Amino acid sequence: MTGPDLERLAKALGLDVVGATPAVAYEETERHIRERRARGLFADMKFTMAQPERSCHPETLLAGARTVISAALCYYEREPERPEGHGRLPRYTWHDAYAELREKLDELGRCLCTGEGGGSYRVLVDANQHVDREAAARSGVGFYGKNTMLITRRYGSWVVLGTVVTDVELEPTPPLGLNCGDCRLCIDACPTGALDEPGTLDAERCLSYWTQAPAAVPEPYREHLGAQVYGCDICQDVCPWNCGIEKRRDGGPQPDSAEPHVSLVDWLRADAGELAARYDRLFVPRNDARWLKRNALVAAGNVGGSAERAAVQPYLNGDDDLLREHAAWALARMEARA
Repeated sequence: MTGPDLERLAKALGLDVVGATPAVAYEETERHIRERRARGLFADMKFTMAQPERSCHPETLLAGARTVISAALCYYEREPERPEGHGRLPRYTWHDAYAELREKLDELGRCLCTGEGGGSYRVLVDANQHVDREAAARSGVGFYGKNTMLITRRYGSWVVLGTVVTDVELEPTPPLGLNCGDCRLCIDACPTGALDEPGTLDAERCLSYWTQAPAAVPEPYREHLGAQVYGCDICQDVCPWNCGIEKRRDGGPQPDSAEPHVSLVDWLRADAGELAARYDRLFVPRNDARWLKRNALVAAGNVGGSAERAAVQPYLNGDDDLLREHAAWALARMEARA
C-alpha cells in the first residue's frame, strides 16, 4: 500500500493525519529519554519514560513487526465563555478523544489485515509501551515543537496521537522537514519557565505536571493556574501553528458530552469515589479524587466567589493536612482578591 492509499483509507475512517514508518528502534529518542531522566527533568512521571528499552522499540511490540502507522485526530473545539465559579479543563479532556481514536485505528488495522495478504496488527493509544510522538515525527504526521508537542501542518498540536504496529509492509511516508524557526512564543508565555530549554520540558516547573502530581502544588505556582483544575494549554494557545484551527476543522459539532468547564462547588462537595469514577478519563494518582479536590481548592482561590468560599471552608477543619493547607491558601487568596 502506498502513502496516498493509506491516506485515502484513513480519511474514509475519519482520521485527520496519517503516516507510516519502518518498525525499527528509536535509538536517538531512547538516548534522549535516558539523558533527561538522569537530569531529573521528568520528576516522578512514568508513562513512556519509565521503560525506554521498550517504548523506543516498536519492533518488539508485535511478532514480525514491519511497519508503524501513526495517526492524529484533531480534538480542537471553540471554548465557550466560562461561567462564574467554574474551573477549566484542558481541551484534550473535554471528551474522550483517545477512545474515539482507538476505535478508528482498530478499524484501520482490520482493513489492512483482512483480505488476500492477511496480516496482524496491534493498536497503541495513550499507552506507555510506545513513544507515539517519535513515530509521528518519523512518518511526517508532524514535527517536534519547542514546547515538546507534536505539531501537525493542518491542525497544529490540537491532536491526540495513536499507533498501529503491523507485520504488513507499507511504503514509508517522509518526515515533514519543518521546525519552529526563531519563534519562541511558547517559551516566553510559560509563566513558570518550564520551557526555558527549547524542546525540553522541565516537569518540576510545568503547571500541567503539578495538577497531576501526588504532592502539594508549590505555592508560587498556584496563582498561575488561574481557573485551571487540570492540565494547561498555555503553550498551545500561543502557538502560531494553532491559529485558525476552527476554520480548518473537518470534524462535526462538539459532542454533547464535551465538558470544558466544571463547577468548583460540585468538585469540592462531591463524594470522592463518585468524583474519581466520573473523571476516570483523566490521569489521577491512584485514582484518588483527593488530588482533584486539591486542584479545585487552588482554582477556587483564584477565581471563586462567595459560593466557592462556603465550599472551601469545611476543608479547614478536615483530617487531610494537604487539603487543609490548600484551603487556607485559597481563603487567604480570596480575601486578597476581594
